[in-house]
Amino acid sequence: MSAPHRNWAKNITFGAQRLLTPTSVEELRHVVGPSSGIRALGTRHSFNDIADTRGDLVSVAGLPRAVDIDPAAGTATVSAGLRFGEITGALHERGYALHNLGSLPHISVAGACATGTHGSGVANRSLAGAVRATEFVGADGSLITLERGHPDFAGSVVSLGALGIVTRLTLDLVPTFDVRQWVYEAMPRDHVLGGFEEIMAEGYSVSLFTSWSDGPVDQVWVKRAAEDGDAHEAPAQWRGAVLADGPRHPVPGMPPAHCTVQQGVRGPWHERLPHFRLEFTPSSGDELQSEYFVARHDAPAAFEALERLRDRVAPLLLIAEIRTVAADDLWLSPAQGRDCVAFHFTWKPDTAAVTPVLHAVEEALAPFGARPHWGKVFPMGPSDLRGLYPDFARFEELTARYDPEGIFRNDFLRRFFPRPGE
Repeated sequence: MSAPHRNWAKNITFGAQRLLTPTSVEELRHVVGPSSGIRALGTRHSFNDIADTRGDLVSVAGLPRAVDIDPAAGTATVSAGLRFGEITGALHERGYALHNLGSLPHISVAGACATGTHGSGVANRSLAGAVRATEFVGADGSLITLERGHPDFAGSVVSLGALGIVTRLTLDLVPTFDVRQWVYEAMPRDHVLGGFEEIMAEGYSVSLFTSWSDGPVDQVWVKRAAEDGDAHEAPAQWRGAVLADGPRHPVPGMPPAHCTVQQGVRGPWHERLPHFRLEFTPSSGDELQSEYFVARHDAPAAFEALERLRDRVAPLLLIAEIRTVAADDLWLSPAQGRDCVAFHFTWKPDTAAVTPVLHAVEEALAPFGARPHWGKVFPMGPSDLRGLYPDFARFEELTARYDPEGIFRNDFLRRFFPRPGE
């Protein structure tokens, strides 16, 4: 690499010597086969060293761009390096949709699925939950496809890049639909704690935004699926919160023009489910992010545990978001085996100040078996993580079988999934 490459947040400088961008799967296979160390690099939206390597970085963004829809199967097979915002319009034009989207349409399909990234909604699984098949280049350069039902499939989707370089993913589709979204402001905390399940079920996707101050929850974003003839209008007040009188950005002081259309204006799913528009960069990237998943039935207790830390958390926050994620069966998904609530923190870019607060957050959430997002900042150690995932050992066996020489291993994997002699 001619100059050091950094992640979007600029808190990670990649240690690789080269960034390779093959233009065909065959070229990628010839790159991987003889390699002694290689990692896939997506859209660089991870906040830790999960994508870093001492070997080569490889981007699949240069592979042929494809969105191949199979109407009979109800699936789309897409190039792994494409961003969600680059495939959703094509799906919508053909009458299809994905079940959900994350807040950013700027992230790559493969990277988001490999780390368990998600949107919100009590019935909506993570983005990886839509994967029906994954195709990747294995350690020997061979092209491998694993489909749902294969005994290794559930370990191959949220894979942390440990099995190979993903080239294509086949995703389940649903019929296209429209969405309307509204923002409410200043919901009293006792309303949130007393009616959490009902609030989060109020729409197809619901997000709470809080500064963890001693006041009310700052904003509640409600996204409703809109049926033909839908005349629903949001009430001026709801559970003590007030309907916003104009568009809002979740971070105070940021321009709302960067956000998807609000105030109940109907639009297609891919232009409402994300919080941000593809044509805008949502912020400068000068931030850190962390996120923890706990069982949804523990949401009020976990909320109160975090409230006790607000004097330490609030001064370092840009904003925090609370979302729901439905359970799945993927081995390393943070929502594996349980419906979850996800507590997300967008921090000011001060690692030295944020790290001790994260230790306190993890201690507060430990009684609830909190699992961190794999692509964000967390100080939790490998022994703690091992106890949080029933299939942790199965995943270790899987990676040893698919990558016995460790060419896809990096410091992140060695830290959390150590092998003898490393």
